[in-house]
Formats: sequence, structure tokens, C-alpha cells
Amino acid sequence: MIRWILFLILYLIIDFYAFQAFKTLSKNSWTFLAYWMVSVLVVGNFAWHYYGLNRSDGFTHAHAYAFGFLIAILIPKIMLLASLFLEDIFRVLQAIYRYFFQDNTNKLSYFASRRQFISKLAIGLAAIPFASILYGIYRGKYNYKVLKYTLYFDDLPKSFDGYKITQISDIHAGSFDNIDKVKYAVDLINKQQSDTILFTGDFVNNKANELIPYINIFNKLQASDGIFSVLGNHDYGDYIRWGSQEEKQKNMQDLKSFQKEMGFNLLLNESTILKKGTDRIALIGVENWGSGGFKKAGDLNKAAQHVKEDDFKILMSHDPSHWEKEVINDAYHYHLTLSGHTHGMQFGIEIPGWFKWSPVKWRYKYWAGLYKEKGQYINVNRGFGYLAFPGRVGIWPEITVIELKKQVNTA
Repeated sequence: MIRWILFLILYLIIDFYAFQAFKTLSKNSWTFLAYWMVSVLVVGNFAWHYYGLNRSDGFTHAHAYAFGFLIAILIPKIMLLASLFLEDIFRVLQAIYRYFFQDNTNKLSYFASRRQFISKLAIGLAAIPFASILYGIYRGKYNYKVLKYTLYFDDLPKSFDGYKITQISDIHAGSFDNIDKVKYAVDLINKQQSDTILFTGDFVNNKANELIPYINIFNKLQASDGIFSVLGNHDYGDYIRWGSQEEKQKNMQDLKSFQKEMGFNLLLNESTILKKGTDRIALIGVENWGSGGFKKAGDLNKAAQHVKEDDFKILMSHDPSHWEKEVINDAYHYHLTLSGHTHGMQFGIEIPGWFKWSPVKWRYKYWAGLYKEKGQYINVNRGFGYLAFPGRVGIWPEITVIELKKQVNTA
């Protein structure tokens, strides 16, 4: 209760301050009424869905949209507050200067009135995140992007020169609200005509039955050398309350069965070999291993126990912190690691080939895209689906296509 009181007090302070910009520009009472009605409806809807909610009971689409609409109006209002607060500091300093250094008997005139152009500028700036967030909720979460990379290796087996891999990650089936968009994305994956499709974890938010409406969609995925997957932290069902341990175990078994039904070969701390003639690539899949409080079920040594040291190795590991903490310093050389997990926070700014930023970079060193350390690569997929916030702003859902090429030495 105390947290909710503090939240409402803080929200009212932000709301009242942001309202001053509208008050400066308009004297229309209907504008004021509309402002406060929207504000009350959004925060009231959020409180209705979240007050008393236990996260372990799970989230619905209604919870997601209540949160999304709150963010849609709160971030622009915080921007308004910041803009007007900076102006108020200037106004106070100006009033102090005029009071002490200008000759004017009307002391009240020393405090300058709020400038309309500042309010207009603040509202204009706030409109950018407002429109972006609404777009992210309405369209952005299904704005699939195919990102293509070509990687060169000296020791790539000759028969695998030109080998194509499609990586997808973080489907989070329980969040979807448009089945036709999911069908479109699956068709888009198949159009890449890759040799193999690799899924790097988080098929669901919490429960295996989230997959049921999509089994006959994902089973349409095609790749000549098969489709492989690993588990992500959400796949274990650790974030909701279960009636018994047996019920939780059945959920995991159901998830494994659904993946098999869809044609996914689940690798649980194990490996498989992809062959072309006498050439081979080792594909290794570990269970989730994440730094901090995340589940550490991944066992790299166990997963690679049947892999030769001189094999060309592709590792599937859901959380990129595993690569940072364990993989890049392992005695084995893992040529390419594929991860996901971060979603790029579903919010950020990207200008391809030039600039990339998201708040998630303060939590993860490797958070989106391709990185290289010690002669080893990792690709952190931005995710196929979405979680909690029902949208994406600037960080779009990703289908990664990686082509492996043999480096030709001309010396």
C-alpha cells in the first residue's frame, strides 16, 4: 500500500507540472478536462490491473496494455517536467538578478512569466516519445527486420563455405495478440532458405500451453539440416506459482513435447554434428546460464563432452552473460555463439552501421548485434517476440541470417 501511495503522489507531481505547459498555451476548459480525464483513466486502469497483483500469478494481455499506456503518457510528461523545471530554474535566477540589480519598485514584476514558446517546444519534444510509443504498441512489435551478416573463418570446413544459419530467439508466445503477424514472420524466416534454423530460448512467458495456438504455425518452419533449440530462463516456469512440483515438471515435459511436435530438436547440455561429406560442424546447446539471479542450469563442459577440440563450433546459449563470463575464456575455441535474452530492452535508438543505444547496455555488455572478442563471435538477437511492454520502440523484432565463409589466404 505504501508503494502505491508513493507512486500516486509522484505521478500527481509529474502530472501537475506537465499540465502547466498546456495551461500556458490554452485557456480552453475542455482541453483541461480532456487532459485530466485521459490521465485519470490511464493511471486508474493501471492501478485496477496491478494493485494486489502477485507476479507469480502471471500476466494477461490486459496487464501488458495497462502498463504500455501508462508508459505512453508517463515518459512524455517526464520530458515536459524536465523542460519546464529547467525553465523555472532560469526564471528564478532571472528574478533574483532583477531584484538586486535593477531599479524597479514593483517587486512582483521581477519574476518573469512562463514563455509560451518554451511550453510549445516542450510539448513538441514530448510528442516524439508519445507518438513513438503508441507506434511501438500498434505496429512496432511486429515490425520484423531481417539482419544479415557474413562471417569469415580460416578453419571453416571447406564444404560449409556459404553455409547459412537463421537465428531466432525469445518468441514469448504468450504475449502475441495477432496470429496473422506471426504467420507472416514464419514465412519471412522460410524465405531466407537457410541450411539450419537455430532458436536460442524463451519460447513462452511462463506456461507451455501458450504455444498451443502456434504449434501449427511454427511447424511450418523449414531448413534442410534441421531446426535446433535451447531453453531460456522463462521456459522453466520459475516465474509463476504452481499447485505442486509435479505440475511444474509436467509443464516442462509439455514444452519439450510441443517443441518436438513442431520439429525443433531441443539440445539440453548436449551437442550434435552437422555433416557435409567428410566435413563436420559441432553444434552445442546449453541450458540457461545467466549472471546475477538468473538460472544457471547450463553446463558447457557436459554439453561439449563429445566435441573434438579442433571441431568448428557453434554454441547456442540463451543469455549473453554466459559468453562473457565463461565461454570466451574456455579452453575450447567457440567460433560462434548465438544468444538472445536482452530484447534490446525493446526500446532504444539504432541507426544501422553508425549508432546503437538502449538503456539495457547498462546491464549487459553484449546486448544486441554482433560482437567479436579473442577471435570468437557472438550474435545477440534482439528477439522475435516481446515481454511485459506490449511493443517495441526503435529496437525491432529480429530474424538473423548468418552466412559462414571460408577465409581465403592470398599470401
